[in-house]
Amino acid sequence: QMRLAESGGGSVQSGDSLRLSCEASGFTFKSNAMGWFRQAPGKAREGVASIYAGTHKTYYSDSVKGRFTISLDEDKEAVVLTMNSVDVEDTGMYFCAAEAQRAYGLGTPETWNFWGQGTQVTVSS
Repeated sequence: QMRLAESGGGSVQSGDSLRLSCEASGFTFKSNAMGWFRQAPGKAREGVASIYAGTHKTYYSDSVKGRFTISLDEDKEAVVLTMNSVDVEDTGMYFCAAEAQRAYGLGTPETWNFWGQGTQVTVSS
């Protein structure tokens, strides 16, 4: 059974760092694109970053570029989002996603087929 399990969320102060992890199970990790999305209260879900297991090529939204880093822990079959210099605008539920049919890019949430349950990130000023 396919499963994505996020962890690492919490409450931090503006300027702090946070590390989110998403462990995958039940599917061929290296055959998928992996992504992080977030959803703030009252707002639509938006893409944050994606990584392609075969090439390790990464994509970022403009709002996090230079502050967040997406990476793979292949031993643990996990995708990691390292968040530096967070600000209140980064507050939201962070979701991990996987998609076997993607070739590149971040795309919209509708183009990703498998999701985790999410982990909450709250940044206060």
